[in-house]
Amino acid sequence: MLEKFYSHPLKNLNTFGFDVSARCLIRAYSVPEILQLRSDRDFACGKRLVLGGGSNLLFTSDFDGCILQPLLQNISPEDDTDARVRLRVGAGVAWDELVSRCVERGWHGLENLSLIPGTVGACPVQNIGAYGAEAKDVIEGVEYVDLDSFTVKYLSNEQCRFGYRSSIFKKELKDKAVITQVLFGLSKQPRYNTSYGSLSEMVKQLGGESLHNIRRAVVATRRGKLPDPAEMGNAGSFFKNPFVEKSAAEELRKRHPDMPSFASGSGVKIPAGWLIEQCGLKGARRGSVGVHPKQALVLVSYGGGTGGEVLALAREVCQAVRDKFGVALELEVNVV
Repeated sequence: MLEKFYSHPLKNLNTFGFDVSARCLIRAYSVPEILQLRSDRDFACGKRLVLGGGSNLLFTSDFDGCILQPLLQNISPEDDTDARVRLRVGAGVAWDELVSRCVERGWHGLENLSLIPGTVGACPVQNIGAYGAEAKDVIEGVEYVDLDSFTVKYLSNEQCRFGYRSSIFKKELKDKAVITQVLFGLSKQPRYNTSYGSLSEMVKQLGGESLHNIRRAVVATRRGKLPDPAEMGNAGSFFKNPFVEKSAAEELRKRHPDMPSFASGSGVKIPAGWLIEQCGLKGARRGSVGVHPKQALVLVSYGGGTGGEVLALAREVCQAVRDKFGVALELEVNVV
């Protein structure tokens, strides 16, 4: 049943834990309920925002508009064969709950993305990725409600235009679509991916390649480097790893021989965390907010801060990296 609340607090709906509110919050549990919003004045008029778990958002003030939470909870196997399974998953399912279920059933493809916060509906928007894997590797298609026509539409993997932490939902369809279902194609045959960093060695120490061991290694690594939002407000990686041309990377390496980098298409990506750390900002604190002392990619709130303070710190970080390296950082977090 469609639920609507006015002047609704968002403190528990954003992982920074900032004490902001929305003029209106709507919770929808099915596609028909979302389609009903065509005639809802609160949703049709003024600003609107689709919210999953609030794990990739920075609220800088109260939201003077209507927030929609699509809370569809189905996990439905389709085309289940000996070799593969196709999963239709509702947008409101917690992402790591889905990963856990797939690992338990021996379905390959999501294990490297363990412990990423948020909901399934958000994963195509951001094309979430970690430890050598991205959501686009296993997404077959996405169903959504078009907010211009209020009709249900479908995009194939190719039509989603997935990129590095990006998709059509973050660009052309931003604020124009409500993702309702994500379709995943998962393998029942071993297809382990342990090529990223020290993952292979960790998995070996746990007893060798298996879905359970990969998940255990990823979970342990994330918990060791990234703060738990329940204990310290944060939105995970705040910055994207910057992409530079090969010639620019070579010039940078002349001045910084120890600079890590990895090939990406026609250019090179440089770890943003390393760049920030070289600027002396790892662990830096500005009042109630700061750069996390273990992972410079993460900006945190120590309690009592505001989204505006985090944004000011992010700008300081970007300017420092630009001044020292001539490299522009791009925010991964969505600022509202």
